[in-house]
Amino acid sequence: MWGSFFFAFTQFVMKTVAILSQKGGTGKTTLAINLAVEAARRTGSPVSLIDLDPQASAASWGDSRNQSNPLVTSCQASRLGHHLDQYKKDGVALTVIDTAPHSETASLAAARAADLVLVPLRPAIFDLRAIAMTIDLIGVAKVPAYAVLNAVPPRGGLANEAAEAVLEYGLPMAPVRITQRSALVHSLTHGQAISEFEPSGKGNAEFLKLFDWLDSILGVERAQNGKTK
Repeated sequence: MWGSFFFAFTQFVMKTVAILSQKGGTGKTTLAINLAVEAARRTGSPVSLIDLDPQASAASWGDSRNQSNPLVTSCQASRLGHHLDQYKKDGVALTVIDTAPHSETASLAAARAADLVLVPLRPAIFDLRAIAMTIDLIGVAKVPAYAVLNAVPPRGGLANEAAEAVLEYGLPMAPVRITQRSALVHSLTHGQAISEFEPSGKGNAEFLKLFDWLDSILGVERAQNGKTK
């Protein structure tokens, strides 16, 4: 009996995903926004997006919307724990943390608070060289992590070469790659996610697959569907 009660209780615990990269321009905010919006759509439950970047790009995107889910909050790393505790009390299904580049303190705080870390990187030499610093932080936090190839050129073999290079660092790859598309840029400009701006496009199809994979690990959608029965 207690085993069944424990499972029923724990399956509704809020999950947290941190988007980390010590290099700028890897597409952290794009990844965070689109995953948060998809989580809100799939679960029908509250989802939060915490912006730890002083530039507050995700928060500015949130200000341009007329929707409250996902809830977008800008805060300093020192306040991260406070917000996460409050969201757990509020029944938030998933929190996505968008971090700043070149900020070890904030990135480490986010990694330690996360159930899973995603490390976006473009298939470029400078992104690959910078990934070692991010991997070091993940090692300190002792949290599962995956690299996500982002802004991949539609043609050419750069993505495959980058994937091989990342595996040499010992960081597993997410099975879905996000292609560089103008629709992603336009969607953010309009205060939308790709699923809202171009729901039938190839870009949204990639994010749907990425969220499917993410949910297969965290079980956010399954837990929320069971909660509503």
